[in-house]
Amino acid sequence: MGAPPGYRPSAWVHLLHQLPRADFQLRPVPSVFAPQEQQYQQALLLVAALAGLGLGLSLIFIAVYLIRFCCCRPPEPPGSKIPSPGGGCVTWSCIVALLAGCTGIGIGFYGNSETSDGVSQLSSALLHANHTLSTIDHLVLETVERLGEAVRTELTTLEEVLEPRTELVAAARGARRQAEAAAQQLQGLAFWQGVPLSPLQVAENVSFVEEYRWLAYVLLLLLELLVCLFTLLGLAKQSKWLVIVMTVMSLLVLVLSWGSMGLEAATAVGLSDFCSNPDPYVLNLTQEETGLSSDILSYYFLCNQAVSNPFQQRLTLSQRALANIHSQLLGLEREAVPQFPSAQKPLLSLEETLNVTEGNFHQLVALLHCRGLHKDYGAALRGLCEDALEGLLFLLLFSLLSAGALATALCSLPRAWALFPPSDDYDDTDDDDPFNPQQESKRFVQWQSSI
Repeated sequence: MGAPPGYRPSAWVHLLHQLPRADFQLRPVPSVFAPQEQQYQQALLLVAALAGLGLGLSLIFIAVYLIRFCCCRPPEPPGSKIPSPGGGCVTWSCIVALLAGCTGIGIGFYGNSETSDGVSQLSSALLHANHTLSTIDHLVLETVERLGEAVRTELTTLEEVLEPRTELVAAARGARRQAEAAAQQLQGLAFWQGVPLSPLQVAENVSFVEEYRWLAYVLLLLLELLVCLFTLLGLAKQSKWLVIVMTVMSLLVLVLSWGSMGLEAATAVGLSDFCSNPDPYVLNLTQEETGLSSDILSYYFLCNQAVSNPFQQRLTLSQRALANIHSQLLGLEREAVPQFPSAQKPLLSLEETLNVTEGNFHQLVALLHCRGLHKDYGAALRGLCEDALEGLLFLLLFSLLSAGALATALCSLPRAWALFPPSDDYDDTDDDDPFNPQQESKRFVQWQSSI
């Protein structure tokens, strides 16, 4: 198979493609991209389920750790203000974990941007291919209409003018037959006309899904960033209520991180299978959706010397017919105009139509060559299999760092807030504040003594 220009499967594609796959019965599944097959779907779901297993193990570990911390710690003597040993280490381990989570957030923003760039490149390639196909249809339609108009008007008028000369009428009718033959051959060049699959619609659907995917990840990243920052603020201010709220939020973000990790892992594995050898799947899917012949699709998707241009015969016959029309018009202009001056006007109009038709024909020859559409195919693959896949791997790293950091924080935060002084909620209150409980108790004692 001919690889698109500038695209070669990356090392990440080869590495992920070599990973073993299994279905729900743990039977091996080939690493061939086949999303329509049940076994392959089960293999990807099993990859995503590994993240669910990781979430379950994380929650069990956190629960066991906190139960052990709550039930097995030695009782503190009443009135003791000596901090428990290891308190500073617990606080600092939580801080380091949160800072690692912030680093993962930066990686996540980069991965989200890379994935978006790759999908945008895919959409741009689809839009450019749609422009090429639409231009081919437009040029064919315009050229056929021009030739048909010339047959109905100028050539008919020319035959009427030249009616006294039988041989000249025969030459005009020969030009008519050649114009009709050229129009018939050109009609077959609009191969995408009437095809139900529209690259424009596919590009719009891809962009629509990508917008919501990008927004969802931005919200997840901002949510985790806020959780990390407010947790650090709660530790610095020794505010129990803020740390408790952020502990609950950390648990929520932990679940979301493991969920996103499952989606990213399954998508990355499936994308690596597709990118390792995309041509067979793209050819089969496009043929099913469009109904076009395999010769046409192979020519544009493979674009190598082993595949000939399926339109070469039509192009040759059209060019030959246009050349014959041109020679016949030159002969008529040379022989008929001196005898029939009124024939000059339709001949000039026919020559103008022929010049425009030849210009459109040369554009069609260039557009129908496989280079242009194959270049768009290669750009789409590079965007999907290089930038988008790289971005997915960075998002996977973000989810992994996020899950580890939040799990560590959830283990450390309850021990950290247990070390906070009991009066931490009143440390920042003013001594003259009438709502300060300490001031209220003092005023109550003074009132009793005065009585």
